[in-house]
Amino acid sequence: MNDNQKSLISNSTITLWLLLIGLFSGLYSNSAIAATTSYWNKSNESMVADIDHSQWQYILNRYLIKGENNVAINLFNYSGVTNADKAILKQYLTKIQQINPLQHTKSQQQAYWINLYNALTIQLILDNYPVKSITKLGKRFFSFGPWDDDAATVNDKTLSLNDIEHEILRPIWLDPRIHYAVNCASYGCPNLAATAFTGNNMEQLLTAGAYAYINHPRGVTVKGDNLEVSSIYKWYSEDFGDNDQALIEHLKRYAKPQLKQALQSFQQNPGDIDFEYDWRLNQSE
Repeated sequence: MNDNQKSLISNSTITLWLLLIGLFSGLYSNSAIAATTSYWNKSNESMVADIDHSQWQYILNRYLIKGENNVAINLFNYSGVTNADKAILKQYLTKIQQINPLQHTKSQQQAYWINLYNALTIQLILDNYPVKSITKLGKRFFSFGPWDDDAATVNDKTLSLNDIEHEILRPIWLDPRIHYAVNCASYGCPNLAATAFTGNNMEQLLTAGAYAYINHPRGVTVKGDNLEVSSIYKWYSEDFGDNDQALIEHLKRYAKPQLKQALQSFQQNPGDIDFEYDWRLNQSE
């Protein structure tokens, strides 16, 4: 056997091992995700007392700048947050991480996870401000953003932002409107809600978030024969029906009459769907 043949065998062996490692890593990853989802998919539907999110509401009241007509972009005054209010935000995050959400109802839990996600995101930006985009953060080598970094500990379990969104919120509630509730501190993202989520206002806020995003150009724009939509609808296409027709039906459900008519026309005479996203920080000027 010559050196070239030995090299080919060696390379083939390495490739085979890499494929096997990738296969088993994928299986382990899927199993770990399923285990995480199963753990958090429990509730106490007899719980009456909701979780106190008043400190988070205080931060929103002071620093969120609401867009006009309930559809424009909500901005956040990161530069204006005082040290005292940064301490209040950290107190809130410490307090709710000490709560066992499994002792609460499903709707209270959903509000809990959304508020936790959004408050953690604001704290990340404040801890690193000034920063042009959340994508510039992240502790991992070559990371695109901080979403896989450890962010919280609940019930002695360490969670990242991705864990909260993709292993808890999305698979447990199976509601595409969750994408209009969690905020990534970017212009292209659905609005950070001006009202803290609770078990009682969950449905109202989820629907309002969908309405605000879909009726703003960063969410949906019809340009002649083309439809330009947020990249969210590509990244999470399975949550919106996994095909163009299902996506358009979802958009029509929350669209204003003029946009709904344009979407109907596009549906009848399909053109191209383009996906865009603006990762600039959603900060006030």
